[in-house]
Amino acid sequence: MPGRSRLANDAWEALLTAHAEIMRQLAAEDVWAEVSMREYDVLYTLSKSPEPIRLGELNRRVLLSQPALSRMVDRLVERGLVQRATDSKDGRGIRLSLTEEGRLQQHRTGRPHALGVARRMTAALDNDELIELRDVCRKLVAA
Repeated sequence: MPGRSRLANDAWEALLTAHAEIMRQLAAEDVWAEVSMREYDVLYTLSKSPEPIRLGELNRRVLLSQPALSRMVDRLVERGLVQRATDSKDGRGIRLSLTEEGRLQQHRTGRPHALGVARRMTAALDNDELIELRDVCRKLVAA
């Protein structure tokens, strides 16, 4: 049995490899005509927020550098998918949210994307394994 440090690094490598392979497969799907995967990630993250959020908070939830995210948000605003509003609690701050068109776009892309995710995950894992994976990942996030 490998030592705990080796086991932790093996688990990390397996997690990253699985993530990279599944993302490669999902990127190849025919659902990204209207928005890119990265744009969808921003739209999805905003759709999950119960209220408009600041750019910094959005940046903590997506895998983009702050400058790249700022440029992407600018493009999404120009396309009418995201809106900026002055923070009601702090007039200097800006909060981001989806426009109605952004919400519709997120759903149009999200439905087939979710089916692709489900297809890949259920092809390899049974229900008990899916529950275990979900719980382990939530535990890692909480730590």
